[in-house]
Parts: sequence; structure tokens; C-alpha cells
Amino acid sequence: MSSSFRYSRWDGTQKGFEFDADDVLGEVTDDLLYHGDLNASLRRLMQQGFTDRDGEQVQGIRDLIERLREARRERLEQHDLGGAYEDIAQRLRDVIEKDAEAIDDFEQEARDSGDARRQELTEEVAQQRRDDLAALPPDLAGQVRALQEHDFTSDEARDQFDSLMDELRQEMVDSWFGGMSEAMANPDPEQMARVKDMLAELNEMLSQRAAGQEPDFDGFMERYGDMFPENPRDLDELLEAMAQRMAAMQSMLASMSPEQRAQLQSLSDSLMEDMDLRWQMDQLGANLRQLFPDAGWGRRYEFEGTDPLSFAEAAGVMDELGDLDQLEQLLTRASQPGALGDVDLDRARQLLGDDAAQSLEKMSELVEMLTEAGLIEQREGRLELTPHGLRRIGRNALRDIFRRLDPDQLGRHQMEQSGTGHERADETKAYEFGDPFNLHIERTIRNALARQGGGTPVQLTPEDFEVERTERTVQASTVLMIDLSLSMPMRDNFLPAKKVAMALHHLISTQYPRDFLGLVGFSEVARPIVAHELPEVSWDFVYGTNMQHGFMLARKMLAGRSGTKQIIMVTDGEPTAHLTAGGSPVFHYPPVQETIDATLTEVLRATRDGIKINTFMLDATPYLQRFIERLTELNRGRAFFTTPETLGDYVLVDFLDQRREMTRRRAG
Repeated sequence: MSSSFRYSRWDGTQKGFEFDADDVLGEVTDDLLYHGDLNASLRRLMQQGFTDRDGEQVQGIRDLIERLREARRERLEQHDLGGAYEDIAQRLRDVIEKDAEAIDDFEQEARDSGDARRQELTEEVAQQRRDDLAALPPDLAGQVRALQEHDFTSDEARDQFDSLMDELRQEMVDSWFGGMSEAMANPDPEQMARVKDMLAELNEMLSQRAAGQEPDFDGFMERYGDMFPENPRDLDELLEAMAQRMAAMQSMLASMSPEQRAQLQSLSDSLMEDMDLRWQMDQLGANLRQLFPDAGWGRRYEFEGTDPLSFAEAAGVMDELGDLDQLEQLLTRASQPGALGDVDLDRARQLLGDDAAQSLEKMSELVEMLTEAGLIEQREGRLELTPHGLRRIGRNALRDIFRRLDPDQLGRHQMEQSGTGHERADETKAYEFGDPFNLHIERTIRNALARQGGGTPVQLTPEDFEVERTERTVQASTVLMIDLSLSMPMRDNFLPAKKVAMALHHLISTQYPRDFLGLVGFSEVARPIVAHELPEVSWDFVYGTNMQHGFMLARKMLAGRSGTKQIIMVTDGEPTAHLTAGGSPVFHYPPVQETIDATLTEVLRATRDGIKINTFMLDATPYLQRFIERLTELNRGRAFFTTPETLGDYVLVDFLDQRREMTRRRAG
């Protein structure tokens, strides 16, 4: 059988591309470069959400919490919790009214019979039963206890009452125990004895745990597992579920009016006593309160709606409100995406819908996705970029800058010529769009065979292509000096400068691996920056722009290097700090002549060492412009007046133009 396929041009509307680790890292690149903290960047991504490749919005924690609160408001504004009390009271009134009508009918039948003796006896019995009904207590529990002893005249009324009692027992037990309601519905004495034994063993296991002993949970489940159809995995899971149920019941009572609460509490006590469970229940409740103090015991909700709820419906709504609160607490406390793995996605789907559950699922997988892709790893309890992740961050920064360039500019700095003047670099790389198509046949075929196995013909795909690295036999040594003073973030210049550093590092390390790139950050003092630390570099919370110290460190880095040497400096301020002869930093604003002279002295030393200084100025003040003009006059370097939006374009295009010019001179 042969397969046939149809292909169509991608128009951006088709779906099917999964959001992968590269996309996640791309989402946090700017935040990571700005703040220098991968863990905080992932937390912020988790808080704000993102858009996946299909254009679907993955909701962040903030949006999900607001949806939880809206779901809570909807329930409180819709329902009237007093309906649970009114429903029971009305059904009891119906029973009483039906039996009263039956008494009247019973008496009327005796009159119609014409039998005086029957009529006399009937009137006596009827009056006694009327007196019993008239003497019923006003509270629900009292009425239930009295009607249980009442001699009903109406069989239908007796059946209605018995049915109501059965329903209340089952609903009450369901409210307290959840999955046990089936085992305790319409209980016979033998079954009730078994339930009390189960509660006694459960309380005993809690006492054992409190004493540091290990309870026999497996044995407990062998004896009573049929009472727990949800099949809890361990004692903690069972106890937590029971605590949530009991807390929801207490919360429902606390949310009623004092009169309603007293009535239903008394009714609950009466029903539990009827089943001889009160003592075991009280002990279990006390133990669970101690174990789960944050389960929402006695939490009060303000219901404002008009839709009355039956007892069973009220218990269900309270369960939902408790789950909404619990989910909100979990989301509020989640400090890393991995913490969302504790969310019950099925329950979240029931409460908030499919899209919210899918967002939670995608969020919970972020760290695992990045880890499996080799982009991040755990080090001493913190998430850190791997070398592979560092390269991806640099590639993202380079891509973002190149994406803004128009095709003419882009064409200027791509070196696609080959032939005379090139040497093989004895290494290959996976083909990327735009690379010279100098195919390395042996490694390309090897890739295809590794993918498809042996046999002929060998089927090639673009993923198999590997091309030879060729480069002009020239070398360049560059030190990038980045201003880390407080004015950079204050003027929104820090992120563009950091991005340029990452992009330039990636460009040189991948395209010109024989070149040297050093990194220096400067503020009140200067310091070398190691490449793998670059993503986490942040600005300094100090004032001062110590170019002198920066030039000093850059010169030391370039000493002994071969090829063309240059310093690329990115700054938004004039020199306002320098080192004294003793090595201490001195800061003055406005700049003093001593600082200017010390800085220009370092410029002259760099010039004598054959080092060009190219300066890229952001937010250049007239004073800074005059200083840079003096610097370039001494050094014969170049100066560029840029903006945060164009900084990357200027630096990278200039670097590549200079690299191309070096190649031309060498080839000529």
C-alpha cells in the first residue's frame, strides 16, 4: 500500500507546533538579561503567562487567581445558603400537614360510619394525635426526635418522613465522609458496628502517628477499603480528604445565620447520635483540626443570592468553595512552576474550565521541559543555565537584534564569499539558513545513516546537512566594556546593552571561534565578567562611571593578544569616578578634572598599545559628547550616538563591517 500526502503553503493559521524549551527560554530572555536571575524570571513568566506557537494564551497565575475569585463571587452572588435549612423545615411541615389532613379524614370516616362507639374512640385518638403534632418543638432536631416517636395516621406521611430521614442521614454522612456515604446509607446494625470500628481504628492510627509509630495503613485498607472508593494512596491522602470534607461542613454552618446554624447543628448531632457515631466523630474532628489547621475550619462565606440550596446542594457548593480556596492558596504560594504539579488538574478543569487546566499543565512543565532540553539544571537548590542554555540565550539576543535590521543592512555583514583567502577551520556545524553551502559530504551522509539506519538509497533531509566552517585567516581581539552604573536602568539603557553583550559573545564564539572576546563591567569600579556569568550580571546600586578602571582592565586582557585589538565601550554617562594611586575609587559629580585626566591617561596607554576604542553613546549629554570627541581625537577610534532601540544594530553591524574589512586587507 502506498501513502499519499497533500501539502499547502504555511499561512500562519494552521496549528500543530508544540511550545518547546526554546520557546520558553525565548520568553524569559529579556527578563533574565535585565534582572540577572533565572529563578525570578521563571517566577515572573509563571505569574504573567505567555502565548504559545499556536497563538493560544497560556494564562499566568495572576489571571488564574482572578478567575478563581470570580468563580467564588459567582457562587456567593447566586445562592442562598439558608435554603438548606428551609428545605428541611418545609419538608417536615409537609409531613406534619399531610398527617394532620389524614387525622381529619380519619375522624370524618368515623362520623360517616354512623357508629357512635367508633366515632367516640376515633375522636379520642384523633385529638391525642393532634395534641402530639401541636406539641412538636420549634427546632428541627426536636421535631425529628418527636416525629420518630409519633404514631402516624397517614402511611404516606410516615413514608415521606422515613424517606427524609434516610436522605438526611446519607447527605450528612456524605458531607462528613464523602465516599463512605454508600457504605453508610440505610445502615443495618452490623454495618454500623463496622463503621464505628473503622472510625476507632482510624483514630488509633492517628494516636500511633502522634507517638512516632508507623500505622498499618495497608492493613486498614484491606479491612475497610470498600468504604473508600476513591482509593487513597496513603494515610495522609485519606486524612486530607476527610479534613477538607469536615471543614467544608463546619464552614457551611458558620456561613448560616445563628438560628439556622444552631438548628442544623442540633439536627446533625441528633442524626449522629441516632447512628451512635457522635463520640468517634468528635475525636476524629479534633485530630484532623490539629493535623490540618489550614483546611478552612469555620471559614465564613457571605452568600448574597436568591437561589435556595438544598442540604445536599449546599454541601456541594461548600466543597467547591473549599476547593477554590485551596487552589488559590496553592497558586499564591507557588514559587516555581514545578510546584504546580501538585494541582489536581481534573478538579481545576471542573472549577475553571479546560483552558485554565491546560494553562496550569503547561506552566507546571516549564522547568522539566528546560531541564530535559539541557538548558537549565539544579545547582545547590537553585536553577542555573547550562553552557547549552547560555548559548541559546546569546542566540536569542543575536536573533532579536538581527530581526530588526532591514535586508540591505543584513546583507552588509553576512560574509558569504568563499574561495581564495579562506582556510578550513577543521570543524563543521549543522547547516542553518543563510550559511555558505560548503557541504561536508562525509558527515552529512553519516548523519543520514544514523537517522535512518543502513541500506540504500540514503535519504537526505535538511537536518542531516553539515557544512564546513571556513574563515579568513585573520584574528581580532575585542573587549566589550558595559556601563553598569545606576543611570543605565534608570534611563532604560541596561537591557539593550546587556543584549548586545550576549549577542556579540554568541556571534564571536560561534562564527569566529579563533577571535578573543573579553568582558568588563564598570560603575564606581570595574570588574572582569566571565562569559558564563554574563546572563546573571546586573547593574550596581552605586553612582559612578569609572571608565579609567575599565580601560585599565581591558588593556590587561588584550596584552599579548595577536591580531587587531579593540575596545567597544557602551555607556550613557561621562566619567565621574577614577582610582587613586592607592587603588581607592573616588566619585565626583559633575566630573572633576582629576577624573578626566586619569581616564584620558588610560586612553593614551591603550593607544600606544595599538588598541582602538570605539564608543557607543546612549542619551549623550553635551558634556559626554565633548569628552568622547576628545577621546576619539587621542585614540583615532570612532564614536556613535545611538538609542536603546538601535544600539545592537550599530554595534553588531560595525563589528562585522570591521571584520570584513580586515579580511579584505589580508586577502589583498
